[in-house]
Amino acid sequence: MSEQPVLIDVDARGVATVTLNRPHRNNAYNDAMIQGLLDGVGRLAVDDKVRVIVLRGTGNYFQAGADLKWMNDLSKQSLDANLAMSTITTDAVRHLNACPKPTIALVHGGCFGGGLGMMAACDITIASEETQFSITEVRWGLVAGPILPQLCDAMGLRALRRFALTAEKFSVQTAKEFGFVQEICATGALDEAAAPVIDALLKCSPSAIAETKAFILRTAAHNVDDEAAPGIALAHAMRRRTEEGIEGLASFNERREASWYPGA
Repeated sequence: MSEQPVLIDVDARGVATVTLNRPHRNNAYNDAMIQGLLDGVGRLAVDDKVRVIVLRGTGNYFQAGADLKWMNDLSKQSLDANLAMSTITTDAVRHLNACPKPTIALVHGGCFGGGLGMMAACDITIASEETQFSITEVRWGLVAGPILPQLCDAMGLRALRRFALTAEKFSVQTAKEFGFVQEICATGALDEAAAPVIDALLKCSPSAIAETKAFILRTAAHNVDDEAAPGIALAHAMRRRTEEGIEGLASFNERREASWYPGA
C-alpha cells in the first residue's frame, strides 16, 4: 500500500490538522506531497465547518525541503515537466498563504528549504526549542523563488538577505529574534503550546478573520497573485536545468562539494 504523503483530519471543533507524512525522508517533499498539500488546503479553505488549519510533520523533522534525489531526476526531464512541478509548488505555497482560514505551523526538529516557505505561509508559527532552520537552495545551485515572497514577509528583508544567500543553519532562538517564530516551547510540548492559540482563534468571528487576513494581504508588498505566479514558476523550473543547478544536485547525490567550492 502506498504512503499517504499528506494526512488530513478535522475534529469536532472544526480544527483541521494537515500532517506531512514522509518520515522516512524527513518529510522532504516530492510531487505527491506538494499536490496533496495543494489539494488538501484547497478543500479545507472552502469547507465552512473548518475554523482553523494546523500544519505539522511526522517523525524527526517538520519538513526537510525538497527530496533532492527526486529533484535530481526531475531536473533531467523536459522543461514542460519541470514547469508543471514548479507551478504546483508555487501554487501550494501562495494558496496556503492566502487561505481564508487562520493557519498555524507547529514546527519541530528540522525545517529546511521549502519547509520554511510552508511555515512562512502560515499566520502563526510555534516551534520547539531544538528546531534548526536553513534556506538551503543556493547550496545546491537552486533558487527558492516560489517561497521568497513569503519568507521576506515572515523574516524581514535583512535576515532573508543573509540566510538565503549563505544557506547557514540558524536556531529557533535566532528565528524568534527576527520574528520568524512567534513562540518557542519545550521539545514535545507543541500541542500544549498551541492549545490557547487555537482557542483564541475559535473565539473570533470566522468571516471577520477571513476578511482581516484578505485585507492584510491586499495591502502587503509581497502577495503573489495569479499574474505574478507563472513567472515565478517558470524561473524556478528553468533553474533546475542550468549548469549549476545540475551540478548542485549531483554534488548532493554524490556526497561531495560542488565544483564552485574552492576546496573541491
